Amino acid sequence: MAKLSLFERRRRRVRTALKARGSNRPRLSVHRTGRHIYAQVIDDAEGRTVAAASTLGVKSSGANVDAAQQVGKDIAEAAKKAGVTSVVFDRGGYLFHGRVKALADAAREGGLEF
Repeated sequence: MAKLSLFERRRRRVRTALKARGSNRPRLSVHRTGRHIYAQVIDDAEGRTVAAASTLGVKSSGANVDAAQQVGKDIAEAAKKAGVTSVVFDRGGYLFHGRVKALADAAREGGLEF
């Protein structure tokens, strides 16, 4: 087996912990790049994406905390439309600060529980 990067090891550790105590709730998965941030609510039992939001369609958003807060609000709204109110937060291999934290806080304010 090839040696895993530190990021990949963190990502697997987080995902394993979520599955252990997720209690069959959908997961709010976050992915960030240098230019954009993406969020999806995924139902692992059915293997489908329930709701998604990102900064892709927004002009002049870019990769900043304000854009992440807007994506958090958008994902909370989309999840509530789909009937999801409680999720587990999957930060992937990213540390919980900056844009990831801003997205999570905005999703909580938008009505998602985690």
